[in-house]
Amino acid sequence: MTVTYTARVATARFGGFSQLLLLWRGSIYKLLYREVLLFLGAYLGLSMAYRFLLSEPQRRLFEKLVLYCDRSAELIPVAFVLGFYVAVVLERWWGQFRSVPAPDGLMLAVGCGVHGADARGRILRRTLIAPFPGGGLIMGVVSSLGSVPVGFLTREERRRLDALRSPYNKFWVPCVWFGALAGQARREGRVRDDCTLKLLMEELNRFRANCSLLFHYDWISVPLVYTQVVTIAVYAFFATCLIGRQFLDPAQGYAGHELDLGLPVFTLLQFFFYVGWLKVAEQLINPFGEDDDDFETNTLIDRNFQVSMLAVDELYGEVPTLERDRYWDSASPRAPYTAATAAQLRLPNFRGSAFDVTLAKEEMQFQPLEDIGETSEPPPHLPMGTFSCHFSLLRHKNSAGCEGGHGAEPPPGAPTEGDGDSLGEDTAVLLGSVTGESPHSWDLRPTDEMV
Repeated sequence: MTVTYTARVATARFGGFSQLLLLWRGSIYKLLYREVLLFLGAYLGLSMAYRFLLSEPQRRLFEKLVLYCDRSAELIPVAFVLGFYVAVVLERWWGQFRSVPAPDGLMLAVGCGVHGADARGRILRRTLIAPFPGGGLIMGVVSSLGSVPVGFLTREERRRLDALRSPYNKFWVPCVWFGALAGQARREGRVRDDCTLKLLMEELNRFRANCSLLFHYDWISVPLVYTQVVTIAVYAFFATCLIGRQFLDPAQGYAGHELDLGLPVFTLLQFFFYVGWLKVAEQLINPFGEDDDDFETNTLIDRNFQVSMLAVDELYGEVPTLERDRYWDSASPRAPYTAATAAQLRLPNFRGSAFDVTLAKEEMQFQPLEDIGETSEPPPHLPMGTFSCHFSLLRHKNSAGCEGGHGAEPPPGAPTEGDGDSLGEDTAVLLGSVTGESPHSWDLRPTDEMV
């Protein structure tokens, strides 16, 4: 039932989504055409009555009603309540899909962890996996009348299930049987070690958790009051629009009614969007129904059941013959490209956004930590213009000054002017190393003189 159009929009191109507008199955047209025809028929009926059936005093009264309804319709926050409602329903719909339990992890654990190619080993593996591919998906179908004929349960299992007195859903009972049977297989040596038994129980708990979550999705719906508020808001808005969006006689001079088109094109578009939005929420709120975009439950059950039985029985111990692959002697193997994708070989590989970032050579020089020093007090405020000068001096120490240009650098090891260390006097001022005082921390805030 799911409408899949992924292949149609695999590549973005001009008017890519336009081709989807002509699809009928699962479309908004199929979902909404009855409501549109009903709204349009009611609108045209009122329009005909206004133009041909009402007397002149009645027409004046109807025109006042139209103006009143047109002003009042904007008071209904239909976009606000409808937008939040659809967002909640869509999140719930996707959560239900992600909660559908898949037996793949469980069947792999059973197929690899429960050993024995004899009849006892086969029946253990098949019995362990049998209730889960179909029964777990629809939470409790294992206790229905159809579970025995289709093979999800044996008659003995069905009898034990019916004999269990509990008013609650019994989808957890096969999980209890699974744990007991896995423990029996461990005692028989079919499960070789406790780690494998632990893996089996972890996969079972993961599967059971999805069943429980899906059961709670079915139990706890979107609050009824929220659904009622949204439905009333949408229908009340368009009931008001049936009267408020009528075209009036232009000769009466009403504001906004200078043109008489007869057919409310933009009101119909508004109806199409808002009511279509509501119908989308109506379709998504329970994805296990018969709508076009509901989940393919039967297909999931068929696939899970067949794949699970193949994995634990037909494919048990079946391993292809080991042989060297075609890239055995290749130091840098590369998969072949088709003619359509060969041009991608010439495209550069992405190596990171900062891979090609380069800096000037002098900016990459490391500054010795003992030359920079640690300061605890802020330095004296610098006048306007000296900050950029001294910052340049920090990067290019022992320069001649900002305004006079950079002088020649002294030879290595030569003493510099200032406090006797390797930094120049101006650089020492920047760092706060004033003679006779301890170094100071930087203060880059502007002073009053700078401002």
